[in-house]
Amino acid sequence: MTTLAGRIRKARLRAGISQQQLAERLRVTRGAVANWEGASGVVPATERLQHIAQETGVSFEWLATGRGACKYEPLLDDIPGVIGMELVSDHLELRLLHALRAVPRRQQGRIIKTVEAHAGIYLADYLE
Repeated sequence: MTTLAGRIRKARLRAGISQQQLAERLRVTRGAVANWEGASGVVPATERLQHIAQETGVSFEWLATGRGACKYEPLLDDIPGVIGMELVSDHLELRLLHALRAVPRRQQGRIIKTVEAHAGIYLADYLE
């Protein structure tokens, strides 16, 4: 069984991202990622470990303990819904959907308005 440091490194490499890219996604320094992957024994907090698993597409259980399948396999509750004929199948869209679901409901509207403004569209037009 590999160490936690080894699993973090393996997950990052499988995702095809650098330490710097993972650090930017997690809003930490590249040195923090290097410490987690090194022999220093520095261990990320559980919440941070969850974010590492999400960003690299591995299962949290495997990343945290080394048990179970490495690849994330969504549960039925994790499968996105279908509205009309729209099904989320793109990895980035799925990440965005999961991130939005993790935000408290009262903040979701503000986030959607920000995305709409950046896209120059009003998403409700697409749901009719």
